[in-house]
Amino acid sequence: MSAKYAAIRALFELIWLSRLPGLLRALSRSRGVIFTLHRVLPETPHDFSPNAILQIEPAFLDYVIERVRALGIDIVSLDEALERLAAPGKTKPFVVLTFDDGYKDNLHHALPILRRHEAPFTLYVPTALVDGVGELWWQAIEDIIARQQAVALQLGTEIDYVDTRTLAQKQSVFAALYGQMRQLPEDQRLALLHRFAADYGHDLAAQCRALIMDWSELRHFAAEPLCTIGAHTVHHYELAKLPLAQARDEMAQSADILLAQFGQRPRHFSYPLGGPQSAGPREFALARELGFASAVTTRPGGLYPRHADDPYALPRISLNGYFQSRRYVDVFVTGAVFSLLGRITG
Repeated sequence: MSAKYAAIRALFELIWLSRLPGLLRALSRSRGVIFTLHRVLPETPHDFSPNAILQIEPAFLDYVIERVRALGIDIVSLDEALERLAAPGKTKPFVVLTFDDGYKDNLHHALPILRRHEAPFTLYVPTALVDGVGELWWQAIEDIIARQQAVALQLGTEIDYVDTRTLAQKQSVFAALYGQMRQLPEDQRLALLHRFAADYGHDLAAQCRALIMDWSELRHFAAEPLCTIGAHTVHHYELAKLPLAQARDEMAQSADILLAQFGQRPRHFSYPLGGPQSAGPREFALARELGFASAVTTRPGGLYPRHADDPYALPRISLNGYFQSRRYVDVFVTGAVFSLLGRITG
């Protein structure tokens, strides 16, 4: 775990020990929170698993749902959350569960838990990934580095051969390559990814098909009364890096494809990656222009009445794989904590 996540863990411990979460929930104007989830897997991650932040265990999801309700907090759909935000006066606090990307493990490990608890949720779908033609670039570079003893990195104009024998070396190379890809325009990032995958015999399409549900699997969710299907672009590109017309097409076409597949146009949207580098005022305006009822980011924070008037940059709190401690759930449901953290770190 990095120094950053160790510091966050220490902060969570301090907040939990102080018994502040309950007091803050009682005094804050925050009416609820939206949780971000990705993968739900029973397996313990390997030592080198930088994407383990996207993965929680089924038992932890089960406990989160139980604990949220034990605290007197409702689990509601996004539509109901928007209604509660717009309602006058104080309403009962709520949590919204959202899953990004359409991983197969959501079907096998998350859906049975959600059904057992009758917990509504939203699944945001990037349609090209469901077609099996997208690139899960963050997982691809992890998988390549994990099995290599050395890799060739092109950082700038020079190629450098870097050892990846030890855990520390693998982590360092992943951080460098991930950081480079986050900085590049999408066309350049894709070119770099495809070169890197080709150099080490990594089949990006096969990986996509192995990890992401296909349309037949996704129909289990579309037919599930607890599930709201949301749009998540076509190719899972960072929209802020795209020309305006392409960004609009990514958003609109994903909704069109989901309408064609399931007969209902999605009302809700999730910006891929979702931070300030990936989505900003231009993208928020596009979500409004395209008729979505809401759009979610990955910027931390609680939901307040003001969000009812402009629900196109809704904050979310990540159920992060590094923080699967039961006592932290009381912190996660306290929107005011994350609103404050967002102001400090933003």
